[in-house]
Amino acid sequence: MDVKSLDEVPDPNDFESTVLQFVPSIRSGSFADIGPRRYMEDENIRIDDLSSHLGSLFKFPKPCAFYGVFDGHGGPEAAAYIRRNVLRLFFEDVDFPQSCEVDDDFLEGVENSFRKSFLLADLALADDCTVNSSSGTTALTALIFGRLLMVANAGDCRAVLCRKGEAIDMSADHRPIYPSERKRVEELGGFIDDEYLNGVLSVSRALGDWDMKFPKGSSSPLIAEPEFRQVVLTEDDEFLIIGCDGIWDVMSSQHAVSLVRRGLRRHDDPEQCARDLVMEALRRNTFDNLTVIVVCFSEPDHREQPSPRQRRLRCCGLSAEALRSLRNLLDGNANR
Repeated sequence: MDVKSLDEVPDPNDFESTVLQFVPSIRSGSFADIGPRRYMEDENIRIDDLSSHLGSLFKFPKPCAFYGVFDGHGGPEAAAYIRRNVLRLFFEDVDFPQSCEVDDDFLEGVENSFRKSFLLADLALADDCTVNSSSGTTALTALIFGRLLMVANAGDCRAVLCRKGEAIDMSADHRPIYPSERKRVEELGGFIDDEYLNGVLSVSRALGDWDMKFPKGSSSPLIAEPEFRQVVLTEDDEFLIIGCDGIWDVMSSQHAVSLVRRGLRRHDDPEQCARDLVMEALRRNTFDNLTVIVVCFSEPDHREQPSPRQRRLRCCGLSAEALRSLRNLLDGNANR
């Protein structure tokens, strides 16, 4: 997996020279469906131009974009709260670094700021009287600054990068059955029962769920601490898929990438690709709500598409033998 850690990002001089060679052109589409559930608990946010959205008080490298998927459980309140307040919690209420250049100090500042934002958002859910203490949400965010893609994740949503057709996971699922998460959970007094944290929750990291957490300031088996992955985008990077676990429960990262790639080659519409992924998950009998965001890193393909008649004619091509038979038939009719 060709994913760079924070320490592997090129030094500022090298980074600046490569930025001039390739700058992603950001466009995206999304689709959500309630699936077989009675209630919709997913939320998402999609901002292709973060600078324009936040206003002139914020200075970021360009292009800059922000995306998030919040998969709620125990009711829709927690995910809805995060969606309503995400820009305030993640950009306005914290000392978010501002710079027109991407360098090591800026990257470290962004990661520290987002880590703080996840934890503050978790505390905000505890303090808000409109959010039930049993309501929680996973959270996955993706930031694009220039050529840098940074993903922060707490829970089992997933971000997948397509690089020359290959799926590269940009997040790790946080489930209590996985060894690293299980070790942490058990060291903090939790237990795993039938693959569920304390017999209740299928994830080991989430915002909210304060009925399962120890009092503020105490370490709990269930945490809101995000994990980060980042990569410098190149011409080989085609798009990013962000989806809730209802997608990944029934298909692999590679299958999703292949499906979206075929769709973009047909119609070049990321929103239609997001819808196709949701429909494929439903066809495979997923049992959850469904949310997908597809982010493309290139300009739309404006080449003229063949008309339906041209496509039909192309599909009905004749073999050489059939052409000879047809020619002989026509010649015979002409000589009558």
